[in-house]
Amino acid sequence: MKSDKLEPRDTPLARTLYEIIFEAHTFAGKAFDLGLLVAIVVSVIAVAVETVQPFGKRWDTELNGIEWTCTILFTLEYVVRIWCLKRPAAYVFSFFGIVDLLSFLPAYLGFAFDTRRSSFAVIRALRLLRVFRILELSWFESEAYSLRKAVWDARAKVVVFFMTVLIIVTIAGAAMYEIEHTAVSGDPTHFESIPQSIYWAIITMTTVGYGDVVPQTVYGKFVAAILVLLGYSLIIVPTGFVSAELGGLRRSTSSIACPQCERTGHQPDARFCDVCGALLEVTKGTVT
Repeated sequence: MKSDKLEPRDTPLARTLYEIIFEAHTFAGKAFDLGLLVAIVVSVIAVAVETVQPFGKRWDTELNGIEWTCTILFTLEYVVRIWCLKRPAAYVFSFFGIVDLLSFLPAYLGFAFDTRRSSFAVIRALRLLRVFRILELSWFESEAYSLRKAVWDARAKVVVFFMTVLIIVTIAGAAMYEIEHTAVSGDPTHFESIPQSIYWAIITMTTVGYGDVVPQTVYGKFVAAILVLLGYSLIIVPTGFVSAELGGLRRSTSSIACPQCERTGHQPDARFCDVCGALLEVTKGTVT
């Protein structure tokens, strides 16, 4: 999770720890990160096994010991990460900084309030995203950046689409309430309120159809059929927005990979990498 904003403190120990914890190009850095990934996998498996009744009761002490051992290790790691940085806030408020904090905080909150919150420890699985950096799969990071940027650029269209769907399910839910809450005499109805009916409209329009709420009348079934058809027609719309933005992004960026960090997606006229600053090997025909 190297970033331009993350710099070590001006002490030999801080620089050494920074290189081990935040870098992955050295043997020590890779060994630390791989050990961290093993601890994350073990802790997540322990939390999952703990919820299985036969194993949870039989190995409660051992599983709880593994959970707290990993929690303490992650806490110490988080403290060291903060200590060795010149500007700790850049890490604390970053995505991985928040994930790292949530990987051990629920355990302490559960202990303070005398409740078990071990299931929240599965948040640690998000830390496995570091495997892309550890294995030097930087082209995965480039593709993730392109997808994130495409979704962000399409946000206005997605919001308009979401509002349209919200209006449709609200109207359909209100209509179904009026149609179904006085349904066939003597038969129970689940359309007891407009919010309950809107819930049914959302489940129906997304073509999930749990079956826990079912229309009884002919008019209600007609509205349900219209909603299902609308759902099939509209469900691909957000995908089209993002696909269009991805196509435009690829046309407006260069396919040149940085020789140092392997980052792609630079501006067509870029001569230096916008991540590490290395000189790009621009050759004829490499810009698309």
